[in-house]
Amino acid sequence: MSELAFSRMAPGDRDEAFGLFLAFLRADPHYRDVAAVYGDGGPDALARALDLFLARPDLGFVWMGRRGGEVVGCCVVCLAISTSRGTLVAKLDDVNVRPGLEGQGIGSAMLASLKAELVKTGVTRIDTATHFDNPGARRFYERHGFATLREERLSCLLV
Repeated sequence: MSELAFSRMAPGDRDEAFGLFLAFLRADPHYRDVAAVYGDGGPDALARALDLFLARPDLGFVWMGRRGGEVVGCCVVCLAISTSRGTLVAKLDDVNVRPGLEGQGIGSAMLASLKAELVKTGVTRIDTATHFDNPGARRFYERHGFATLREERLSCLLV
C-alpha cells in the first residue's frame, strides 16, 4: 500500500477536490439534515468556494490527502482571530474520506498532518462541530484531542 501524502489544494487539484466534496455533501445524512440552514447552494456554491480558497489563501485552504496519486480525503480550513488566544485559530469543516476507504486511518493521518501544518503557520487551536446525531464523528475528534465547548453552533443567512 502506498504512503499517504498531504498538502494544500493547488489549482490543478480543484476538480478532484470538487468531485470528492460534492459526493460527500450530497450523501452525508448529517449535512443533508441541516443543508437548508447552511444555505446550501449546490455545485455552483461549492465551485465558487473552491475558487475562493485558491484566490484567498490568507482566509483558508483545502487540505488534501493522496495515496499513490489518488485523492483519498480532504477537508476545509478557514482562519480566524481568537480573542481568547490572541492568535490565529482554524475552523475545520467537511472532513471526508473517499467512500470505501473509511476505517483505514486516512482521516487520522489527515488530521495529524493538518495539525502539524497549522502549528507551522502559527495557528494555536482548531474548532470544529459535529451533528448531534453523529456520535462516531464526535468520538473521532475526541480521540484526537478535541473537547466539547458545551455550546451549540448557530447559523444566520445574510443574503
